[in-house]
Amino acid sequence: MRRPSVHAFALVTVLAVPFAAFAADQGAPPTPTVDVKDTIQGTTITDPYRWLENADDPKVKAWSDAQNARARSYLDALPTRAGIKSKLTQLITQTSSAFYGLDPRPGVVFAMFNDPPKQQPMLVALNENADPDSRRVLLDPNALDVKGGFAIDWFVPSPDGSKVAVSLSQGGSEDGTLHIYDVATGKEIEAPIPGVQYPTAGGSAAWTHDGNGFWYTRFPGDERPEIDRHFYQQVYFHKLGDDWTKDALVLGSKQGLPRVAEILLDNRAGNETVLASVQKGDGGEWEHWLVKPGAAPVRFAKFEDRIVSATIGADNFIYAISRGGAPMGKVIKLALDKPVLTSANVIVPESQVAIVTKEGARSLTLTKDRLFVHDIIGGPSQVRVFDHGGVAKGVLPLPEIAGVDEVEPLASGDVLYSVSTFLRPRYYARWSAATGKAAETKLAVTSPVTFDDTEVVREFAVSKDGTKIPVNIVRRKGTKLDGANPTVLYGYGGYGVSQEPYFVGPRARLFLDGGGVYAVANIRGGAEYGEKWHLEGNLLKKQNVFDDFYAAAQHLIARGYTRPEKLAIMGGSNGGLLMGATVTQHPDLARAVVSSVGIYDMLRVELDPNGEFNVTEFGSVKNPAQFKALYAYSPYHHIKPGTNYPAMLLMTGANDGRVNPMQSRKFTAAMQAATKSNLPVLLRTSATSGHGIGSALSEKIDQQADMLGFLYDQLGMSWTDPTPPPTR
Repeated sequence: MRRPSVHAFALVTVLAVPFAAFAADQGAPPTPTVDVKDTIQGTTITDPYRWLENADDPKVKAWSDAQNARARSYLDALPTRAGIKSKLTQLITQTSSAFYGLDPRPGVVFAMFNDPPKQQPMLVALNENADPDSRRVLLDPNALDVKGGFAIDWFVPSPDGSKVAVSLSQGGSEDGTLHIYDVATGKEIEAPIPGVQYPTAGGSAAWTHDGNGFWYTRFPGDERPEIDRHFYQQVYFHKLGDDWTKDALVLGSKQGLPRVAEILLDNRAGNETVLASVQKGDGGEWEHWLVKPGAAPVRFAKFEDRIVSATIGADNFIYAISRGGAPMGKVIKLALDKPVLTSANVIVPESQVAIVTKEGARSLTLTKDRLFVHDIIGGPSQVRVFDHGGVAKGVLPLPEIAGVDEVEPLASGDVLYSVSTFLRPRYYARWSAATGKAAETKLAVTSPVTFDDTEVVREFAVSKDGTKIPVNIVRRKGTKLDGANPTVLYGYGGYGVSQEPYFVGPRARLFLDGGGVYAVANIRGGAEYGEKWHLEGNLLKKQNVFDDFYAAAQHLIARGYTRPEKLAIMGGSNGGLLMGATVTQHPDLARAVVSSVGIYDMLRVELDPNGEFNVTEFGSVKNPAQFKALYAYSPYHHIKPGTNYPAMLLMTGANDGRVNPMQSRKFTAAMQAATKSNLPVLLRTSATSGHGIGSALSEKIDQQADMLGFLYDQLGMSWTDPTPPPTR
């Protein structure tokens, strides 16, 4: 694959190949080094494992296979793993079916349906009251591949609910093709359209008000050189029955959309006008366009206007979340026929509470006479209720320390909203427009896992600069603070993605059964306290994220929950970067590290397609100040030979389009060569998964069994099934 050239800002020198590099991690496959040096911003950078970037090289494949064999030899021999996997399989497959991603239409509610032990979730239709007993399967990926090779990326029903557009991808790649199905018959009615979805920019679709056509995102594919295949996402229009290869280009680079455009299309209300929201990479900057048949698209909000989320109501008004002069967010309203921001009315002013603006999520929900605003307060959720003019009408009832993902409007004016806590599985409550009260529905997950012996406490660590960092601690009642508890601390800290309460489930239950404590830190880089919280943890301020996480770990030690030899840290993706930075900056902090699909070489990440989208979050080596910040914390470049590093389990997927697996390969090789602790550094690469999205159930269970087996081994935990199956 072609890739952007580094030569514009680096001088590359390749010298002889010394094949005498042996791993300090005894038992790890020896890794040759190549003396490669880059000069970036006047600084000479050594990159001895550059050769591991080429996944097509047979030597790289052989190296990866050897690493996998070594990891499997270790993991499969663990005395606890078989029992843990058996118990995980039992608990996960005995968990009840689950509905999520609800999308109501007149007379029908579409939803994703997860039914263990099937490998992949299905698309189903429910009646207008979302009664789970009315479930009818519309598309079952398991029928396409019993091993779970196919996954549904997303779906969009037509306004009348008679048709549904579905993006399908394979092998966890998130490389989606669009399929159109007739809801009554379940049959596919159009030729599939490839290239509509990819991890770099995602994908989206929106139907016309009459359901005779739809707008959809598509990447250039063969229309551009290979280098641009996953850039320049554009919007096309397809009329049912037409040849998709002749579909008209509606919105794209001709209108000035950036190379790293990420487009979300929305027509929930079934209007003649569709909203196209365009994000510039992953940094939270948005512009918004109005699109309708037979007319040129109209932009009503530019990136600099700080409109971060918008939707069009059935009343032909635009409702939007603005951060213009309001970092915590305010809600504005403007007429669809005169979309001029200067004439917009502020209907929900900024407050001390941050309004949530999740990517792809419905931050604002409209019914025929109510507006629901999703807030976050340090981690837990709040949903405020207003009329369309902004008059406050109360809040949706929630348990203490709960998270809300969805607030979905029904034709009656009621809403269904999802609720999760750390100790209770997801369920939906129905808020009544008539009474203003809410009641739980039958849309609820039941689990064989119980947490009657468990409690959740929120404590606050103090970071290096004095900032208070929430730490959510899941512990058994009566836990002694004697420093003896095996403890795992999870963190993420990036992209404005907040760690809201979620059901910790079987994996955490099994960790607690071994005497453990499970903790989640609400560190900066997320948006738990609004956009300011995010901005204090990105670009030049990324070090705050690592300081916050270190402070959370030190808090757990100081409070007596654990001690370094009983502490493990865990994270994935951007959280994998967090793991790499933490372990290289504080190698004596923890005994064990579990890092999944992580980013470790911050000087090379932007050369991958998705890495270019991440520049708005991390920065670029082309910028002198940003290069200095990146180089200061880049984990790969701060591994020190002869250091006592903790045991590490690094996990990646061969089909990952978000984080190049080479990141894990290079970091593993460098860490194995440097460590002198006699603790293993393991690399596990799955050939049938990607970043984790769309993975088959069997793959997820195997990953969790490996993680738990590794933690049990390294933290000195013993496994005894507290609820063994009855003997015959």
